[in-house]
Amino acid sequence: MRKRLSSAVLAALLSVIALPVAAASGPAHHRLTTCAKADLLFCEDFQHVPTGAGTSLKWGVDTRNGSLEVERDRRGQKVLHVRTERNGRAFLKVDDFAAPGNSFYGRVRVKVAAFPTAPDWAHYTLVEATGDGPEVVRPLGGQYVPTLDKTLWGVGADGGPTGDWTNWRESAPSEAGRWQCVEWRMDATDNRVELWFDGRARPDLTVSTRDHGGNQVDFLFPRFDTVKIGWQLYQPNEGSYDLWFDDIALGAERIGC
Repeated sequence: MRKRLSSAVLAALLSVIALPVAAASGPAHHRLTTCAKADLLFCEDFQHVPTGAGTSLKWGVDTRNGSLEVERDRRGQKVLHVRTERNGRAFLKVDDFAAPGNSFYGRVRVKVAAFPTAPDWAHYTLVEATGDGPEVVRPLGGQYVPTLDKTLWGVGADGGPTGDWTNWRESAPSEAGRWQCVEWRMDATDNRVELWFDGRARPDLTVSTRDHGGNQVDFLFPRFDTVKIGWQLYQPNEGSYDLWFDDIALGAERIGC
């Protein structure tokens, strides 16, 4: 005669059996698999890049008082560690870039150890797009605003008729110390830049041909051929800056987080 397990014992056994499955599917093991898509214009998740000095045949490097290093995070996944000293720069550089209709989407996962709080109006860039045309377009960057004692995200540009500007918003604080998924769109039909953070649209950060933070002339995209992802601080500063990037992708359609 078979004996039935009590309901309490059965529940305990089932919970023990289920533990490894729950752990395997939890957030600590989550990873984007975007680079498996065939229709992307560029993709890098660093899983096939050797640890150590950050170099690859897929992309170039632009550094001054800075470095790129591929390392493993505490999940065991490879990420790109960007480090700069003072007002240095360190960028992964996507050369020979061409987007259909000069419009494209981008996506990165990024964690910034700390943002600058000196000097006043310290200006930083994480993503920069350039090409045939005077404007240097910075879809992801920001500025330390001393009157608010805050570091704030803002789209920016430099080198063209609109001048040197960062259209920061008090509603968009630059948050350090955690991973964020940031997406952006470059829409050439209206020279429009749009942003999403962790899948949420941020229309307060949008700029376009006539609605931007620079001189009162039209803001016009160059013909993009280069996209840089990393860090640059433009003002003299005695600090050092550390960032980590992962799951970088550029495409003709929105990529998502």
